Amino acid sequence: MFGRKKSLVGLDIGSSAVKAVELKATGKTFRVVAWAREAMAPDSIVDGAIIDGAAVADAIRRVFDRAGTRTREVAASLSGNAVIVKKINLPQMTDGELAESIRWEAEQYIPFDVQDVNLDYQVLAADGGAKHTMDVLLVAAKKDKIADYTGVIAQAGRTPVVVDVDAFAIQNAFEANYDVEPGAVTVLLNMGASAININIVSGAASIFTRDMSVGGNAYTEAVQREFNLTFERAEQIKQGMPIDTVTFEDIQPVLRAVSETVLLEIQKTFDFYRASAPSDRIDRVMVCGGGARVSGFTQALAERFDIAVEPLDPFRRIAFDAGASGVVPGDVGPIAVVAVGLALRRGGDR
Repeated sequence: MFGRKKSLVGLDIGSSAVKAVELKATGKTFRVVAWAREAMAPDSIVDGAIIDGAAVADAIRRVFDRAGTRTREVAASLSGNAVIVKKINLPQMTDGELAESIRWEAEQYIPFDVQDVNLDYQVLAADGGAKHTMDVLLVAAKKDKIADYTGVIAQAGRTPVVVDVDAFAIQNAFEANYDVEPGAVTVLLNMGASAININIVSGAASIFTRDMSVGGNAYTEAVQREFNLTFERAEQIKQGMPIDTVTFEDIQPVLRAVSETVLLEIQKTFDFYRASAPSDRIDRVMVCGGGARVSGFTQALAERFDIAVEPLDPFRRIAFDAGASGVVPGDVGPIAVVAVGLALRRGGDR
């Protein structure tokens, strides 16, 4: 993977589905040359942990077959409690000194044995004044979690060459599609089936991230319990598809109650951010993920925090030919953001 800048397939391995995107550069932007989504067998991935590797590998094979791409090299990503992303403040030092000391510094900030993780870092800013310090973004991912994900990709006959973090993949998609205003603080919120990823960025710099173990399935499960439905029928009615015994209007109080629980978790995240940030400024929230399409969620989010909320469109500047692909970009955009962000990576990226 060193020294090459070949295109990769962005592969978003989620608990409810696998999504794949391949992009081709066209001048200063990109166009989609392959897209597919395949449902994941239930409970194959639980809380980000791969439980049934054979089922996950099968879903990956199917999504590549459906996408029709011959590209074998893949960029994938992780999230959840096996990944730690933390901004730390260190004394100013040279790149060489930082490279030599980062493992020792990391031991103070991560709850795992440093021998059990892969580490990466990026210098965010250095204070040239009297403090003589530097802000460093530290990323630690458990080696066994990385091995699980790269293993199922290899089992499916593909080659994993980049393993990213969901929150950063979302940021890649955001920066490729929107003008990034220096100093503007944007919350990138991705609600998947079983987790919410939040990445708070100032300009192009990530300044706070958090993953929460709640997502769109919480709504489905609440509807399932309340109306004694199967999970599949509860999912149908949640998405507005009629079923015999329950109307979409019937489930609105249940959806609102779950949204209230989700908003409390988001409030905690904002409180954590504001406790560590130099200001409490938040200019807007960009939402994506299938769970963010739950009826009333974005409106409740905007009202609770009195802030502008808008969908993050991964195809705002990236061309997606609806006629050739057979899908409507607006329909798949919310669930394609992570995969698009991963597809923007290149073999040889750090």
